[in-house]
Amino acid sequence: MTAPTSPYPPGFVWGVSTSAYQIEGAAAEDGRGPSVWDTRCRTQGGVVNGDTGDVACDHYHRWEEDVGLMAGLGVDAYRFSVSWPRVLPRGRGAPNEAGLDFYDRLIDRLLERGIEPWLCLYHWDLPQALHDLGGWSSRDSVGWYADYAALCAKRYGDRVKRWITFNEFSVFTLFGYAIPWAAPGIVDRTQHLRAIHHANLAHGAGVEVLRDLVPGASIGAIHNRQAVIPETDTPENRAAAALLDEHWNLVFCDPQILGHYPPQTAALIEPHVQPGDMARIARPVDWFGLNHYGPIFAKADPSRVWGYGWGDAPPDSPTHGVGWAIFPDAFRDELLTIQTRYRLPIVVTENGCGGSDVVASDGAVHDPHRIAYLTIYNAAMRDAMARGADVRGYFVWSLLDNFEWGSGYGQRFGVVHVDFPTGTRTPKDSARWYADLIRAARQGGSATTGAVTPPAPAR
Repeated sequence: MTAPTSPYPPGFVWGVSTSAYQIEGAAAEDGRGPSVWDTRCRTQGGVVNGDTGDVACDHYHRWEEDVGLMAGLGVDAYRFSVSWPRVLPRGRGAPNEAGLDFYDRLIDRLLERGIEPWLCLYHWDLPQALHDLGGWSSRDSVGWYADYAALCAKRYGDRVKRWITFNEFSVFTLFGYAIPWAAPGIVDRTQHLRAIHHANLAHGAGVEVLRDLVPGASIGAIHNRQAVIPETDTPENRAAAALLDEHWNLVFCDPQILGHYPPQTAALIEPHVQPGDMARIARPVDWFGLNHYGPIFAKADPSRVWGYGWGDAPPDSPTHGVGWAIFPDAFRDELLTIQTRYRLPIVVTENGCGGSDVVASDGAVHDPHRIAYLTIYNAAMRDAMARGADVRGYFVWSLLDNFEWGSGYGQRFGVVHVDFPTGTRTPKDSARWYADLIRAARQGGSATTGAVTPPAPAR
């Protein structure tokens, strides 16, 4: 009998992802300083319902339970972020030993359970003290970040070999400095352009630090890339989509990997570029991290600082629980585009589905919408791999229901349900589905090779 053939290559990494501010809580404990998101949460209208990350999932106190949940899933890896203000309360200067110790304990326990730590240095929680000095709009931010990266590399580099410089550059720059949907909530073209360039320079500096201080480091950056489609086919919407495509998909990947900015942005950002900057940015990395959910529909919006805004998907598009459009073919196509354009191994570092999941009368959490979404998106990923995309790993977003930034606690993306008042964790049906998928893949098959009908549009 012929042994079953796995559609996934040997060594394929299965994981789950989280981020510090979204799960840790303990916002004012053990010496942690405030971040721009602590400030955002206390700004009128900054977050739905005035929700904060003060407690979040209380992972800071329940981390051992959460590592146990990961072990139960059978994942190979855990992508998490270090809270910059937890280890450097003022962003620079004297480190906070209690904060550093927390990640020591987490990393050690992960390794004890056979789970590889994938450490992301920056997932949007800039120390407020650094924002007060100019934040990402200041060129000094490059040095602040490099020093922070060095602190983490020296502390954890003996055990952590998978490093991520940044998560989703376009979100914290575009939504932080041009469209005020995230911290720090500034609307200013010049500051947006400066933040783009300085984040790129910081990435390059971080790569250099990690190469110098962590022998055998495997380094990548995480980009959220989605096709940008005009809401309707008009000249104004096509122009809006083209510029948004640069700001969302190209202004970080292209300079970091190809060594140049895309054309519209290059002309505007030139005043902020100093001699040698592009070489400092384009430092070799080992893999491309992709976060993907679905395409963006763009429209002309003269009220916005760049003249574009978010449009609506076609009315007959299937959507999941939080209204995001479901287009698995766009995921397949994005993987193939990245492979062709950047020629790096790809790790899918985020993919998942939101909803309003509840604990049912039987004590379980039934989330068929998430299972359907993950099934068809994994099928699309396998299709891309069959067509030549070199995909080396897949991480579900997220392990836990958590603080979803400006949406507060109204959107649940976890495969584990969290009752926020009590912190009680309940694995959802999708957690068992994911564990089965991982087990089947390792045994040489796939738990999700059959066709699945996408969920009906949300009403």
